[in-house]
Formats: sequence, C-alpha cells, structure tokens
Amino acid sequence: MTSSMRNRWAKPPAGSSSPEAAPAPDAATDTFTHVPTTPRSFRPPRTAGTFRAARTSPNLPGGHGRAVATAALLLPCLLATVHPAQADEGPKREEEPKPPAVMSTVGGEQLGKPGTQVRLKAGAPPLPGGLTARSWMVSDAESGEILAAHNPHWRLPPASTLKMLFADTVLPKFRKEKTHKVELSDLAGMGEGSSLVGLKEKYTYSVHDLWLGVFLRSGNDAVHVLSAMNGGKPQTVRDMQAHAKELNAGDTHVVSPDGYDEEGQVSSAYDLTLFARSGLRKADFREYASTAQAKFPGEVKKDKKTKKSKREYFEIQNTNRLLTGDTDLTPYEGTAGVKNGYTTNAGATFTGVAEQGDRVLLVTVMNPSKKEHNEVYKETAKLFDWGFKAANAVEPIGTLVAPGPEGLAVAEEDGAAGGGKNSHQQQAKASVAGDDDSGGGAWTAVGIAGGSVAFLAAAAFAVRRRWPLPDMIRRRPRD
Repeated sequence: MTSSMRNRWAKPPAGSSSPEAAPAPDAATDTFTHVPTTPRSFRPPRTAGTFRAARTSPNLPGGHGRAVATAALLLPCLLATVHPAQADEGPKREEEPKPPAVMSTVGGEQLGKPGTQVRLKAGAPPLPGGLTARSWMVSDAESGEILAAHNPHWRLPPASTLKMLFADTVLPKFRKEKTHKVELSDLAGMGEGSSLVGLKEKYTYSVHDLWLGVFLRSGNDAVHVLSAMNGGKPQTVRDMQAHAKELNAGDTHVVSPDGYDEEGQVSSAYDLTLFARSGLRKADFREYASTAQAKFPGEVKKDKKTKKSKREYFEIQNTNRLLTGDTDLTPYEGTAGVKNGYTTNAGATFTGVAEQGDRVLLVTVMNPSKKEHNEVYKETAKLFDWGFKAANAVEPIGTLVAPGPEGLAVAEEDGAAGGGKNSHQQQAKASVAGDDDSGGGAWTAVGIAGGSVAFLAAAAFAVRRRWPLPDMIRRRPRD
C-alpha cells in the first residue's frame, strides 16, 4: 500500500497550490496544510567585462603578464567581498521559544506550570526519554484523569488538528446522505499549499464523501465546502469558537476552520484533547477518525465500449501514521484515530486515542523540535507505551473538565488540589454522558442539588462511566 494517494486529475482550486506540493522534512509522507518556502540565495553580478580585459592585458614574457594583470584587476573585487569578522561564523541556530511563565490552570493548578508535570508513585516507570515536543499531554479518555503533561496550556498553532473542533461542531448538522454540488466559490480562499482531497467544481458529493476527505486526507477543500454548506467561513468560525467555549477550551482562538496558519489562530494540547474526547462520543466521528482507507468519487468519464458515462473512484488513505503505518513505523496496537496536522508555523501536531485492556488513553503532541521523519508519531507512541504501563502508578496531576459552566465550576473549586480522584468523581457527576450514538452527543448537565438527584446522577455515571467506544478500531477499507 502506498503511503499516500492523491487525486491527479483535479485542478487546484483558486487560491490554492497543487496538491503535489512537497511536504516538510518531518512529515514527508503526510499531506497536511503546508506553506512551501523557497529560500533564495544571493549571487553577486558577474564582471565579464573585467575578465575579458584581464585576458587582453599587455604581454609579458612567458604569459606572466596576463596572470599579473588578472590578479591586479581582481584584487579590489576580492577585498570588497571578504568580511574577516564573519568568516568563522556559521549559520545561526534559531532558539527554541520558551513557554509563558503563567498559563491557564483549567483542570488543575499544576497544569499551569511550565515544564513537565507528573506525580510518580514508588515503582512507577519513568517518563520516556527523547521527548522534544513543545507541548504534550497524556490523559485517560474515560475518567478524565491527566497522568502527565508538558506545558499543556501553552497556546500554539494547531494546524489540522483543529479540524477535530470543526468536525465536532459541524458534523451533527448534516445527514451523511445529503448531497452538495460544488461551486467554485465554495473553494475560494484556501491557503497556498493546502492539503486537498481533490474536489472539483460542478461535481456532486455526499456529506459522507466530504467527511472522508476531511478525516483521511485532511482536505482543506472538503472543509471549505462543508463550511459553505454551514453558511460560510465566518459563520463556521463563530460556531467553532462558541463550541470551544462550551467545552471550556479557553486556550483556543479560531480564525480559519481548516487549521491553516493564520495570525492569532492558536490552541493547546489540553484543548485539543478536549475536542478529541468530545468528538469520540459521536458514532460518526469515531467511524471517520478510525477509517484507514476508502474509495472517493472522481470524475465522470464515458466508457469507450458502452459509450455510457460512469463516475470513477480512487482510493484515499488516512494520513494518520499510527493508524496506517509507514516505512519506518508500524501501526500502534489498539489505535483508533484521531487527527494529525502540519503547517510551517505549527510544525507537526497530533492527537491520538488508543485502547489496551480496559483502559483508553488520549495523547496530544505539539511541534517536536527533532525534525526526523514521523517524529510526532514516534513521540506519541512513547507516551502511549508509558501511559499504559504507568496508569495505576501515578497520581493524577489534573483533569479534563466537563463541558458547560458546571464542569468549569467543579474544576475551579478543586483547582487548588491540582486534580485527584475526588475531582474526577465530581466532574463525572457534573456531566452525565448522553447516548454516544445520538447525533449531537451533547453532554447533559446535572445539578447535584438533592440526595435523590445526586444518587441518580451517581448511578447514571456508574453505568456510563467508561465511555463505550464500539467499533472504534477499524483498519479495514470503507466504501
């Protein structure tokens, strides 16, 4: 299986570059949002006239006259271009930015501190070495306990991982059977180098097709078409920002629904984990995020024999390498999505979910400084390995807050303790899960006001405490 499959017949829409734009070195086989940059080297103008004059210098015995004349003419040029003070200076290395001294404490006081935060019990495995990401976080998807984190509230460019918020916001609005004929205006405004699934104007696609394009190919063209169906890009941005607020994702500022580099567009490892956790409660979200490959509608061609027109299909593959694997990476055991990303400004970003035994973990990694191939997935796999081994050997450093004012209130009330089991129990009581197969998958806030209500809330949580994730793990093709 090839590492990627692109639509080679589709012309790039207005405002975008070719889908064949070369990705960055650390994401060579992935097609994420990418802004190509071509460095230009300075070359001094040639002095052809000078060289010709040197060759016609006055004659001296043995040809030495020409050499002396040439040297005399070139010496001023050489002296003018040599800079002794800079001769030994190599290329300056860009310093890694440092996290803010003060960050959000949503989910626990310890989460607002810069650097790595973990509470290891006796005998607990140490954190893995070789982690270079600016920010990362390991959490239990079902209980909400945060096992360890590194600058989890650092507001950084999210790249295409922001598509998790886009999907969690827009996916419930349209039935998958609904169809839409793409207009050129739907595709306007995409950034240069955008990743594309290959939509073509005047062709009709189902909503199901479009979501496959979003999740598998990280297609900005599919995002823009769904945004047009949702009332346009500005409306979609407002909807996403409102939903982020509802989820208590206060580090996130949305400028573009596809995650493309835009000034002021930021999120955090904490917020991206909230988006993934919320999305995974929706059956359709789980289906798309865990699909490894699928057939995608192409152009209509006339059969040479029958003379009948027929629409062709081509294969698309998920760019999440923990799900599909790569030449230097095997699929991670128990993984089921969710979303990867890359831009020049954001670097490589990724949020993944994996299930082993009776535990489901979420790991988010943002912008590893080590620029090796698939590095973001390798660091994610290290954190998954550690998390499954250490889950019962660490004290939680915080919690994933529940949506709504109730969830935030509980988090603030327990903030001084920095999380802990009491915090997680309170969060659970504040948010009793609804039917995860319902369209919206919205949380139902429960007021813990009386004994009977508290009992019912606790009982409901006992039944649904572990999020059911049916049919999550899917590496087989989808139609």
